[in-house]
Amino acid sequence: MRDDLAELIEVESPSSDLDALARCADTVAALGTRCTGTAPERVVVADRPHLRWRFGPGPARVVLLGHYDTVWPRGTLARWPFSVDGDRATGPGIVDMKGGLVILFHALAALDDLDGVAVVVNADEEIGSPTSTALIQDTARGAAGALVLEGSSRGRLKVARKGIAHYTVRVTGRASHAGNAPHLGVNAGVEISHQILRIAALGDPQRSTTVTPTDAVCGTTSNTVPGTARVSVDVRSFDAAELRRVDAALRGLEPVLPGAHVELEAGAARPAMPETAAAELFALAQRLSERLTGRAAEGEAVGGGSDGNLTADVGVRTLDGLGAIGGNAHAEGEWIQLSSLPDRAALVSSLVAAIGRSR
Repeated sequence: MRDDLAELIEVESPSSDLDALARCADTVAALGTRCTGTAPERVVVADRPHLRWRFGPGPARVVLLGHYDTVWPRGTLARWPFSVDGDRATGPGIVDMKGGLVILFHALAALDDLDGVAVVVNADEEIGSPTSTALIQDTARGAAGALVLEGSSRGRLKVARKGIAHYTVRVTGRASHAGNAPHLGVNAGVEISHQILRIAALGDPQRSTTVTPTDAVCGTTSNTVPGTARVSVDVRSFDAAELRRVDAALRGLEPVLPGAHVELEAGAARPAMPETAAAELFALAQRLSERLTGRAAEGEAVGGGSDGNLTADVGVRTLDGLGAIGGNAHAEGEWIQLSSLPDRAALVSSLVAAIGRSR
């Protein structure tokens, strides 16, 4: 498992680099083929290579989900290579989620019967799965369960995830000379500042709804009244009604400055994964983990989204966070606990077998 992990880490795969993704898809396909004896179907959408394995002639009863794209740009390995120190391994993308892919395929390798199992490993999860959503949902629809191999910061399984919506708010004002004719301009920077304060006020901590203005761009030069500005907005909530409330409020934004224009652009979105979607599988995982390790698995609800949101949205029981135990996802020094790999693989194998027998 350590050798397979090193091989995956050493093939960089940022979401934005199609050539790098194609190379990593080959590596993932080879790993899956070695472990299961079956080559994947390569599903290319908008030049992004997604991989799907389907075992047996009938519909999928158990679907396992993973992704091989990462947030790390090509060249990161030159300064931060895969390395191991005792029980800790580090490298770009190791917990999110190449460690999970190693667990996934070794879990399947331990099973004698894979009939009714399907696997989707996509190339765009880190950017919201825009080209793989249909593939994931079509593969999972009607299954008895979906298992998501995302990593876990404390070993806890993910039993609920917030729904996510991304937006861009654009402001158009009127540029003018900041020294000679500032009064002739309509300052897009001032207008976007008003809008940012309005947007931030839409969050509701009592309902665990967050509305976060993130990256912003304004103007062109230091001596010009800015004529354009924009801000990205990240919205998250466990409650679909809250997501609709915030969406309506954002669509109703009006300019404050005379002559300014405000426009909203909706981006990628994921529905919430409610606790009800995970409840039965989590109870099963608790029983199996206690049998395997003497400790019942713990669960947590989290703000981050995954492709588990997509399977839950089509009515499939979904359990997430079954990947490697580690930390610092999306941050320098990302790491996993190597000894968690075989333990997690044993749990995933047991879950696949139990779910497969449940119908």
